[in-house]
Amino acid sequence: MSVEEALAYVGGPARGDALPYATLDHLRAERTGFSEVVYCPGKTDDQVASIVERLARTEAVVMATRATAEQYDAVRRTVPDAAYDAAARIISVERRPLPRVGLVVVVSAGTADRPIAAEAAVALDLMGNAVARIEDVGVAGIHRVLGHVSALRTANAVVVVAGMDGALPAVVAGLTDRAVIAVPTSVGYGASFGGLAALLAMLSSCAGGVSVVNIDGGFNGACAASRINHVAAKDSAGS
Repeated sequence: MSVEEALAYVGGPARGDALPYATLDHLRAERTGFSEVVYCPGKTDDQVASIVERLARTEAVVMATRATAEQYDAVRRTVPDAAYDAAARIISVERRPLPRVGLVVVVSAGTADRPIAAEAAVALDLMGNAVARIEDVGVAGIHRVLGHVSALRTANAVVVVAGMDGALPAVVAGLTDRAVIAVPTSVGYGASFGGLAALLAMLSSCAGGVSVVNIDGGFNGACAASRINHVAAKDSAGS
């Protein structure tokens, strides 16, 4: 393969934008449908602020996950129009908001799972998805999720967030033919092993159609559901 062919394959020559501690990927949206997302842990407040400011110069939407209030304050000093969702711990800058298409439902088992569900819901919204949330419908009161079956069957994808025994995604997958993205959380007592029990339960689901992401990976679940939803929405518009 020639250099020209390789560049064409990956989307053209990289537009380098290097900071001393980061090389920004301005072609991410062209390749994957959404711009590079900043993961804030491990970065200083000033590093997060510089990266967000540099991305905001060219990107339609900028998202920074697992951000602290202090990191947001640093971002606001250079990007005054930045917003912060404290529940989701997401900093965002929407210079050209994406149209919200299709529908993704985010389901959380318990109130303790809400921060991870919030991360999924806010990320989905910023990525251009219409989002509905169903909260506190864990399997200890199975009748609660049964009251939302119509929503589960209308969405293009369902993100299910649960800790403890991690049983809710299998229940939801048995109620709908839509793709179910399971997000295990670290919520639970000792033998939950920080979410490992929920992760293994979801991977071992009896119900078909359940895909599983990492523990506390609300953002990861949102990425998978967003791609499914955008393909479905495009197919719907085409038909």
